[in-house]
Amino acid sequence: MKVDVLLGLQWGDEGKGKIVDVLTPRYDIIARFQGGPNAGHTLEIKGDKHVLHTIPSGIFHPEKTNVIGNGVIIDPLSLKGELERLRAKGVAPEKNLIVSKKSHLILPTHRLLDATYEASKGDAKIGSTLKGIGPTYTDKTARNGLRVTDILSDDFRNRYDSLKKQHLDIMDSYGFDYKSYELDGMSFDHYEQMWLDAANEIKELKVMSTENFIDRQLREGKSILAEGAQGTLLDIEFGSYPFVTSSNTITAGVCSGLGVAPSKIGRVFGIVKAYCTRVGSGPFPTELHDNDGQKLRDEGNEYGATTGRPRRCGWLDINALNYSIMLNGVTDLVMTKADVLSAFDEIKVCDRYQEKDGEITQEFDIEKSGLEPLFKTLKGWKTNLDDKTKASEFPEALNDYLKYIEENSGVPVSILSVGADRDKTIVLRDF
Repeated sequence: MKVDVLLGLQWGDEGKGKIVDVLTPRYDIIARFQGGPNAGHTLEIKGDKHVLHTIPSGIFHPEKTNVIGNGVIIDPLSLKGELERLRAKGVAPEKNLIVSKKSHLILPTHRLLDATYEASKGDAKIGSTLKGIGPTYTDKTARNGLRVTDILSDDFRNRYDSLKKQHLDIMDSYGFDYKSYELDGMSFDHYEQMWLDAANEIKELKVMSTENFIDRQLREGKSILAEGAQGTLLDIEFGSYPFVTSSNTITAGVCSGLGVAPSKIGRVFGIVKAYCTRVGSGPFPTELHDNDGQKLRDEGNEYGATTGRPRRCGWLDINALNYSIMLNGVTDLVMTKADVLSAFDEIKVCDRYQEKDGEITQEFDIEKSGLEPLFKTLKGWKTNLDDKTKASEFPEALNDYLKYIEENSGVPVSILSVGADRDKTIVLRDF
């Protein structure tokens, strides 16, 4: 057996959580391989909305195993809140959730450091979610971090206090007034005690070497879906640096984030919105600053699941999409929010750029400045898609839009989402 992968091809917020939930019945195990609580995967089941931040999106299927892999960083207090919200919905996550003992921990002072660094940048802010993601990955790379396995040790508090002191010294050097800074509306001392209590509760979960667990499951013939967070264009290596996240959001991240050999990667499902969005700072070639941009935001309810921030909106960029397909080895496209475009008479797609010297290119290079997007205009379908269940029922203009994307990307659109709920997902091709 091989590990199939599901990840975002844009700047995140593509609807990965919903699609994982829909695909989960086909798999035995769902495994998160990177990111942390800066992710917000929204699922809507029979009109009831759920937002997951660290726990895999297959958790609502009690017969399936969900794994938080070693590449994921964990904020114990955030995780505790997530577990409590699930239990309030009648879900028993402790029964089918496994946590890697190699996952790194987001300390309260990581969040303070995040605020320190962001404040120090002034107008050059990168738009951090202030969840402590960057500082935690920094400590991981510098070999200073604490991991879940440290919680199980007898001297965890000493290790915690030692790293905390390092962080406070850094903040002192920046002149950051952390003593008056509130975390989620709480004083640091109050937040810290709640964090320590939550960290202790992780002992009650199934904690293990998940790389060995996954290997055993593959050898036993179990099927696994790896769930990514954020999006390809936020990848630390290939995204719009420095306006990126701190982990590898691409298929290669599955290997390091779960301990899976490259030869064990199977199908790669790339999620793409029918248009583009982005949260925070950074380049965005097709961003709209007009009424169409606001209309996309309103029709698509484009506000962050984690931060609530309004998302920047623009037309689909086929050049950027092809770049993401190249990096990830995408075998199947999954398009979400096709219903949002039902509000438009015309739909545009960026298929080329004009460079400063007048040259025309289709090569996506986010490092280049002054690229002017050139658009192809397609007819809109102006049709409510609520009752559509197969391609033969789609308006002709929608089928033309899908055909255009397939022909210009070389990858089939295998799944189409036409609404927020689980049952508004249409499988167009078997896989």
